[in-house]
Amino acid sequence: MCKMAADGGGKEANEIKTQFSTREGVYKLLPSSEYSRPNRVPFNSQGSNPVKVSFANVNDQSGNGDRVCFNVGRELYFYIYKGVRKAADLSKPIDKRIYKGTLPTCHDCNALTATAESVSLLVGFSAGQVQLIDPIKKETSKLFNEDRLIDKSAVTCLKWVPGSESLFLVAHASGCLYLYNAEHSCGTTAPHYQLLRQGQSYAVHTGKSKSARNPLLRWTVGEGAVNEFAFSPDGKFLACAGQDGFLRVFCFDSAELHGTMKSYFGGLLCVCWSPDGRYLVTGGEDDLVTVWSFSDSRVIARGRGHKSWVSVVAFDHCITSVQDCETPAEFSGSDEDFQEQFNGNRERANSVSVTYRFGSVGQDTQLCLWDLTEDILFPLSRTRTLTNVSNSALPRSNSLPHSSGNSPNMHKPASIVDKFATLALHETRKEHKRNHSLSYIANKSSEKLNQIIGKEATKALGTTQCPRMEETPLLEPLVCKKISHERLTVLIFLEDSLVTACQEGFICTWARPGKLGVLPSQNQTNSPSGTVV
Repeated sequence: MCKMAADGGGKEANEIKTQFSTREGVYKLLPSSEYSRPNRVPFNSQGSNPVKVSFANVNDQSGNGDRVCFNVGRELYFYIYKGVRKAADLSKPIDKRIYKGTLPTCHDCNALTATAESVSLLVGFSAGQVQLIDPIKKETSKLFNEDRLIDKSAVTCLKWVPGSESLFLVAHASGCLYLYNAEHSCGTTAPHYQLLRQGQSYAVHTGKSKSARNPLLRWTVGEGAVNEFAFSPDGKFLACAGQDGFLRVFCFDSAELHGTMKSYFGGLLCVCWSPDGRYLVTGGEDDLVTVWSFSDSRVIARGRGHKSWVSVVAFDHCITSVQDCETPAEFSGSDEDFQEQFNGNRERANSVSVTYRFGSVGQDTQLCLWDLTEDILFPLSRTRTLTNVSNSALPRSNSLPHSSGNSPNMHKPASIVDKFATLALHETRKEHKRNHSLSYIANKSSEKLNQIIGKEATKALGTTQCPRMEETPLLEPLVCKKISHERLTVLIFLEDSLVTACQEGFICTWARPGKLGVLPSQNQTNSPSGTVV
């Protein structure tokens, strides 16, 4: 297990923090709320799939409604999550499974159907299969792609389609995304496809079978893997972060491309939406976090704080807000509409602060927190209202006019039949090369930079898809702390805490300011026996 510093102020290079401060107060690590493999035997993480965590809320009247699922190596665990209220009891998992011949790579619980008696949990595997299990009933209801006739490569990401009890989307290392219906079978022969829709750098195919069988759709997108995808809060749009360095955002129902963005260099590894669906944040092999405006289809800011690849980005829905307004702001319409509304609110309250909080974790073992405020979101008003900000932090070339565009809320829902397809995937680099890190090349000449990022990246550099570094505001992290000895693979924001996980298999809970309760000593007994699948 990781040896942690006694407080947050250690100076040794190998010392990791157990607390950090923000404007709202101090976040504290709760060692007794740490989840892991029950026997705590050291886990060899080299060459293993990333540790992932997913949550489900079963609306349990007892107050313990949260359930946590996580994978470590060949093992999959499902526990009652007690958060900041009680210490974790590792001796009593609801379900534990050990797999042979294949490893869990990702998982997702259906929030729409979860109850105290039943949870629909999807699990993707390194050999390409997808399993639907109920960890409460301890049942395995279905296995998809069992004979690997649909795809033989590893599952990279899977999610239930928002608002659906049966539809789910799966991305594979082959570069393909498949839409499944949990109520349909997969068939005994390899599926045949016919072209349904085609656009710039993507195509969507539907199965030729006359009977109802999986997959319903297959998508091909770009020239590399989709490392992660994310549905917009209203479920109408799908954002794909690709190994080719492109963010592509589609209307999910119509399969139309809404907009694209290019990383500074290297692949994009992660993507998330703001709670109102107005912005997306990506992270990847350029060591940057990049903020992209949905309505304007353009980069509005980059953040530099990590020293290696960024593995996860996530918005904090509890901090994202319009503060000190007489009435809450409605995030709808274009950025220009929102700016007018913001200016109207400011007439009533001079202390209005539009704030989005998001976090990131990376292979450098660091947690970063970032604030997006109105001076970044509305650069035109920034030049009039923020005269005390230095030009070096916010160059004049960042004050670009907003183009017109539609909000996610302005699009009408379409038929769920016209669905979404794939992309091609190269295997991600196994280790981070220091001379390919942005923090290294930032000080190099532009000629050297162009050699490193390659011809394709150079073509996009300086365009609206990938503006130059001096053409966008550069965010500095509000917090940047080393919190692990191994690379970080999880960051999830909850109401009273945030949850992180590292490749050693430790899932840590950090209490929000004012949410720290008195926890009893952690009760650890003998490891339970597991189900071998």
